[in-house]
Amino acid sequence: MNALATPRRRVEPMIEGEYLFTARNFEQIATFLRAQTGIALTEAKAQLVYSRLAKRLRKLGIPDFDSYCEFIETSEGAGERNEMMAALTTNVTRFYREPHHFEHLKRNILPALIEKARSGGRVRLWSAACSSGEEPYSMALTLLEAFPDAGRYDVRLLATDIDPNVVAKARSGLYSEDAVSPIASSLRDRFLTREADRDRRMWRVKDEVRALIAFKELNLIGEWPMRGRFDVIFCRNVVIYFEEETQVFLWNRFKSSLTPEGRLYIGHSERIDVPGYVSDGLTVYKLAQRGGR
Repeated sequence: MNALATPRRRVEPMIEGEYLFTARNFEQIATFLRAQTGIALTEAKAQLVYSRLAKRLRKLGIPDFDSYCEFIETSEGAGERNEMMAALTTNVTRFYREPHHFEHLKRNILPALIEKARSGGRVRLWSAACSSGEEPYSMALTLLEAFPDAGRYDVRLLATDIDPNVVAKARSGLYSEDAVSPIASSLRDRFLTREADRDRRMWRVKDEVRALIAFKELNLIGEWPMRGRFDVIFCRNVVIYFEEETQVFLWNRFKSSLTPEGRLYIGHSERIDVPGYVSDGLTVYKLAQRGGR
């Protein structure tokens, strides 16, 4: 070796497993995810990032994380960028999660919305991070329980998520026996039907329920094509993953998307601290009336 040559500095691994994963790799991935989705990853999530993306490297035959980080920056890596975001976004959900929200919707909000619809008005609900569909279907079942002929009126529910994979699953409306267990048997038997899928007992949401819901891909920090306002917005356990600046941006954005009497339902670990909202129950918010809180 030439005595004048500068020895290469050893790259310190952040995680050593099947693939070398360095702090630089983590920072590249975290920076990309923050820019694209608003989600802020701390170094405490390094193991999660490694374990989820190692599967992608294995599937693609990419030898290391340096090559993977280079690939997602290329035009050829556009599809993989979407796969990476899907792998790193959390999709924990279940039917009637945080049931007090559905009780509040049924008792406090739906009576006025049903009257509005019967009078010829437009009623819109939005599940803003619908994941695999359990939340919007829970909203729709709550609506149909109180308003069985909702489909005859101008009543629709929008369900959006950044992950195309879970949007496709949600659109199919197919769930396991365990998944549908929180649904009351009377509602399940009325609005779902049994199906066999690879010798498993499954339940599919009936067409009359699915007809109420439009499933779409949407990035909450990207462009929103919707122009009308919503009477009800559910955005739960999502904003908690964003930095404070992005949280404020979204709370204000939702504020301009609510009707004057609309309600925003958020997650149990989330709070709204921007002007223009007042509490209407446990993690339920409405718009402050002009001239007061």
